[in-house]
Amino acid sequence: MDALTRRRFLIASGVTGAVALAGGATAIGLHELLAKAPDDARPEAGADEPKLVLVTLYGGNDGLNTVIPYADPAYHSARPELAYAPETVLHLDDELGLNPKMTGLKRVWDAKRLAIVRGVQYPKPDHSHFRSMDIWQSASPAGAADTGWIGRWLDGTNAPIETAVSFEPTLPPLLVGRSRVGACVNYRELTLPDWFEPDVISALGRVQPGEPPLQARAAASFADLIGMAQEIRDADQVTASPDDDTRAGGTATGGSSALSAQLALVARCITAGVPTRVYSVSLGGFDTHADEKAGQELLLGQLDQALTEFYDKMAASPAGHKVTVVVYSEFGRRVRANASDGTDHGTAGPLFVLGSSVAGGFYGEQPSLTDLDDGDLKATTDFRDVFGTVLASVLGAEPERYLNGYQPRTMPLIVPG
Repeated sequence: MDALTRRRFLIASGVTGAVALAGGATAIGLHELLAKAPDDARPEAGADEPKLVLVTLYGGNDGLNTVIPYADPAYHSARPELAYAPETVLHLDDELGLNPKMTGLKRVWDAKRLAIVRGVQYPKPDHSHFRSMDIWQSASPAGAADTGWIGRWLDGTNAPIETAVSFEPTLPPLLVGRSRVGACVNYRELTLPDWFEPDVISALGRVQPGEPPLQARAAASFADLIGMAQEIRDADQVTASPDDDTRAGGTATGGSSALSAQLALVARCITAGVPTRVYSVSLGGFDTHADEKAGQELLLGQLDQALTEFYDKMAASPAGHKVTVVVYSEFGRRVRANASDGTDHGTAGPLFVLGSSVAGGFYGEQPSLTDLDDGDLKATTDFRDVFGTVLASVLGAEPERYLNGYQPRTMPLIVPG
């Protein structure tokens, strides 16, 4: 391929623009990220460096049909069409069980590597998706904040851009500080003309002798985008059939449906020895106001498969033994079902923590289904207690420094050593 054709295509496809953006404050290419790994990276590279993976479930996941109080008569009377029969639930103890679609996470629970923190929320809950998510990502429930709690940690440690990475379409506020920000690797930016043949596409991704450095860098980025696109296709084929609507009836409130693909890229970076300490990924579509049961089951099935595939990869790798995954949503749903076989915006819900170094089991108290706050669950655990715990035990930080002075009640979620 002649240099002029190559250059014109790279410009037209937007790759050179993406490379220019990668030199800025918030974007980085996958090849650049992988290049941060030591040249002599081995399977055990980075094994002593704890890492945090934050999974955001956008839309407000119904916690009562995720961790199900199957033995409570109030659960069945409040949502007769949505409630799961006790014999269909994956029992965790004599009172609670997982949604039937979460068989993988039940296996992780049985291995004592899944922790479920119950009744998690912030003071004075807000039913707005956007305000509630702002509070979760800023860890600042008292008022508006322009930094995320991980962003403030990046500030405090003068961290380089690759320290925190989001494999999402846009950089979440979670990773934004005043002087430091995380990186955003958006794997859905490449659009290929349908008239390009596979061998031509492959040729575009090969660096050629003597070409200018920026053009060579663009070519490497293009090759990365092709590789990521294939990973996305592979993951999509596994997690959904061609007829599936990945939003499953939930309204669009942010997030991405390709969680398996995002976590596959996280796993690739961790096993390669990339020095990133915090990863952010997401799954959207949990705003289930109508026809909830089938829609949420589809999403929880995708979540279960993505998390357990990632957990198994990390458990099999020395570099993955100190990886902690935290799964949260901006709020739960109302206790009582609505007239559309769905649930409306609520408050407290369960939060998952999993990994090879996690001390599995229940944490926090299960909220009452009869002692309610205007139809909403009363929180029993402040979300900053969980974030404070992972700041201290995973990132080795002083929690109150990055939680605006809040002193958390830390939990024994992470096994020392």
